[in-house]
Amino acid sequence: MLTSLKPASDPVRQTAARRPRGRRHGATPYHFILPAFLIYAAFLLYPLGRAVHLSLFEWDGLSLATFVGLDNYVSLLSDERLKGAFGHALVFVFFFAVLPVGIGLVLAAVLTRARVRGLPMFRTIVFLPQVIAMVVVAVAWRQIYAPDGVLNRTLRWAGLDSLTRAWLGDYTFSLPAVGLIGTWVTTGLVTVLLLAGMAKIPSEQFESARLDGAGAMREFFAIIVPAVRAEVTVALTLTIVVSLKTFDLVYVTTSGGPGSSTTVPSYEVYRRAFELGEVGSAAAVGVALTVLIFVISFLVNRIGDRISS
Repeated sequence: MLTSLKPASDPVRQTAARRPRGRRHGATPYHFILPAFLIYAAFLLYPLGRAVHLSLFEWDGLSLATFVGLDNYVSLLSDERLKGAFGHALVFVFFFAVLPVGIGLVLAAVLTRARVRGLPMFRTIVFLPQVIAMVVVAVAWRQIYAPDGVLNRTLRWAGLDSLTRAWLGDYTFSLPAVGLIGTWVTTGLVTVLLLAGMAKIPSEQFESARLDGAGAMREFFAIIVPAVRAEVTVALTLTIVVSLKTFDLVYVTTSGGPGSSTTVPSYEVYRRAFELGEVGSAAAVGVALTVLIFVISFLVNRIGDRISS
């Protein structure tokens, strides 16, 4: 008569089975992220906390600081020059982010559907402004916008002398002139991002659309735009951050002038800290700008996630 044999119990297996699933790894994952978090805290969180701390004081950078609480932030609300600076930053959002995304969508769609020869070389050329230092870009464009620069000479050659002007010294045109430099710089980045997204669209979708009688415009709005919504969100986030924190372009081209027609919050931080000796006020402007960038970036990503879903 055969006797049924039961496998011997494994105490290690029983212990693992009794262990709660959520505590199986303990603190091990946190050990892996700890080095990266320490670097992040040392180079980002600590300077940010230090800036917040300085914004609560009235300090010229040399003498003893005086604690003033939220007075620096209250004074920002009544500062007309600073209100104008934040308004100029929002104008830059259009030139640095919205306009390049629109141009990049059209340009990437044309390059994708037209099957242009030498596309890798074209991508390199379009992306080139991202490689050049912004100071070099600013100096080059300052020469283009000069009274005797390339732009005015071209207008005179075309018989449009009435349109020539000192572009960076004009109260009306200086801000759009600087903004168009930002458009030139960021359009390449946006185009490359969107080209990468459009490369993932299956060719069968375009073939089916053509069989249904769809034209180029219908393909663009029905196939291409929905397929690159994630890339558009990334491009908007990156370019909006660049537009709001730009400093070197304004500093080299106009130094916030003429008057205060091109000043932006990041330039105001520099002016208050190093020219006026108002370090606490400069820190308050920097903190306010950081909050604005965070809020706008958060809203763009939330809206992008909802549209994608």
